[in-house]
Amino acid sequence: MKTAVSIPDPLFHEADLVAERLQISRSKLYARALSAFLASQDEDPVTAQLNAVADAMAADSEAERPEPGLTEARAAIEKGDWQW
Repeated sequence: MKTAVSIPDPLFHEADLVAERLQISRSKLYARALSAFLASQDEDPVTAQLNAVADAMAADSEAERPEPGLTEARAAIEKGDWQW
């Protein structure tokens, strides 16, 4: 599908150079980049489970306190500082 988008000139020129270096069209480069970005937005199952545990514990005032470091680990995961 064809579409038109606006991007800053420096980004366009950098993408053009990368496409040339990889010997692919700009369209293919943009499609690959968008695909990689969208894949990175999927919530991985470990993060989903940690979030569910933390949410359940926050909702239950009688729940045990999380293991030391769990709060920090969740924050790191949410910021993207942790990789599978």
